Amino acid sequence: MKKIRYAVVGAGWISQIAFMPGVAQTGNSVMTAIVSGNRANAEKLAKFHNVEHIFAYEDYDKMLRQGIVDAVYIALPNSMHADYAIRAAQAGIHVMVEKPLAVTVAECEAMIAAADKAGVWLMTAYRLHNEPATLEILDLVRRGEIGEPRIFNSVFSFNMAGGNHRLKPEHWGGPLQDIGVYCLNAARHVFASEPEEAIAVTAAGEGDERFAEVEEMIATTLRFPKSRLAHFTASFGAEMSDMYRVVGTEGKIDVEPGFRFETPVRYRLTRGSKVVEKTFPHYDHFSGMTAYFSDCILKGQRPESDGGDGLNDVRAMLAIEAAARTGQPQKIVSAPRPSHPTLDMARSFPHAERRLVF
Repeated sequence: MKKIRYAVVGAGWISQIAFMPGVAQTGNSVMTAIVSGNRANAEKLAKFHNVEHIFAYEDYDKMLRQGIVDAVYIALPNSMHADYAIRAAQAGIHVMVEKPLAVTVAECEAMIAAADKAGVWLMTAYRLHNEPATLEILDLVRRGEIGEPRIFNSVFSFNMAGGNHRLKPEHWGGPLQDIGVYCLNAARHVFASEPEEAIAVTAAGEGDERFAEVEEMIATTLRFPKSRLAHFTASFGAEMSDMYRVVGTEGKIDVEPGFRFETPVRYRLTRGSKVVEKTFPHYDHFSGMTAYFSDCILKGQRPESDGGDGLNDVRAMLAIEAAARTGQPQKIVSAPRPSHPTLDMARSFPHAERRLVF
């Protein structure tokens, strides 16, 4: 079986703890290169994962031209996504980019245009789009198990360690971009439509030096078509919470845990006096996402979570930020998605246990 060859661009925490351990068990994917600014750590990771090539960031374009990779997985700070994605696309290399896709609408559009021009796939790394439990929950909503979905509510929080690049405004850091995007993306696909208006507020985390440059938390309410509402709060300064609730005209679904890759998904479906609870196996999100993208490349099939999906989230997040900054509601205009995650996108792999993390 042909395997898609990946270069890991940015060998930091998410690559070490999640992406690199997940690739080996996909069956259709293999890592052939690491691009990193830390040669010593890259050498250890390459030896551990049996990766043949190591490159510094200044040799990225050289690596792209050597014929040793078919795709790149970009896990760099948000401000660097567009540059590295466009360069890969221009070299004829498929691109998977961690969320958020980029830091501006213009950058997202340039990435999409570069991939389209080169005839390669650009995918936003929304791992939950291939996670079997998440897809089952979306299917329950679409089948009308809770009637018409009317309300989406979510809290996603944890205590961020100081000094992380996700606390730096120059990289478009903050809780909205890092974890709030999961709540936003879930609401969009639960309602199978795009938000039309945002209101939002932030809390600064006064007295906490971690939040000298970005807010501690942000809360937003989004208006969707058919008078539906989504509300979520994302925080870098509170105890771990990882949940969402979808309330319909005839029932509700509570999902907790709902977003993290470190824990299995669990839901409770309530309809009148009937309650159904289900805890799923601990699937490996990154194995599933990588296997799906490799399938798309091998079959010549556009990934569902393409650049357009990432663009729509960026449009909404920029509107949320503007609403919080100005205190005024902000309109959001995004193109409807041609598709949403479906059951056939599920990829089931056990949670990978073998990893090397510095």
